[in-house]
Amino acid sequence: MEPVAEAEPEVDHGASPAAAVPVPVPDGARVSVAVLDIGSGESAGYGSGVFDTASIVKVDILAALLLQAQDEGRRLTAREEAYAAVMIRSSDNDAATALWKAIGGADGLDAANARFGLTDTVGGDGGLWGLTRTTAADQLTLLRQVFGDDSQLDEASRTYVQGLMGEIAAGQRWGVSAAADGTAWALKNGWLPRGTTGLWDVNSIGRVTVGGRVLLVAVVSDGNAALAAGIALVEAAAKAAVSAFTAS
Repeated sequence: MEPVAEAEPEVDHGASPAAAVPVPVPDGARVSVAVLDIGSGESAGYGSGVFDTASIVKVDILAALLLQAQDEGRRLTAREEAYAAVMIRSSDNDAATALWKAIGGADGLDAANARFGLTDTVGGDGGLWGLTRTTAADQLTLLRQVFGDDSQLDEASRTYVQGLMGEIAAGQRWGVSAAADGTAWALKNGWLPRGTTGLWDVNSIGRVTVGGRVLLVAVVSDGNAALAAGIALVEAAAKAAVSAFTAS
């Protein structure tokens, strides 16, 4: 059996049972989780540290693009919408690169994130958008921009992103969706093998409905021996956090 350790608990903004839940973590891997109940405003998390985003940054790229379009008093062009659709639904990398350039790369992302309230996220160098660095707490802040009413994004922009995150390609519907108690979820996953180590970054962010409660969940991890191991870790972390958070 693979050796495991427990993620170090760390309370986020509010008192919640989720902060006390241990997550089995394979030796050499790391995981961090943040959860928010949209209705009550309660939030909690455990684990800490800064992680590569891999493809979860695609939500951030789209949010930045929409914010820039709002500033310019326009909606997205047909080409931008085509790129956005495949970037989110099927995690198309070429589309992400095109929109990364459109927002001005890391500078554009960082400027938007400053307005969104992200404090520990830094855009990747050059065209390396997948190496943007972030925290679970910052990803929860981004999710609040997408799914909450108190947002820099207008209602039409939020509805647009939410719709795409609810139409993820069949083979990519893993991650935080495992914590939902039905089909009411919206998500974006990220996975990236590191060439220098052969280990995997595996992340998942999104919204789930559990027992009638609507929760935003962000799970980031690295040091996974394989993609399947990373998916298992992310799903276990999401389930553990949500289960404790919704326990009566």
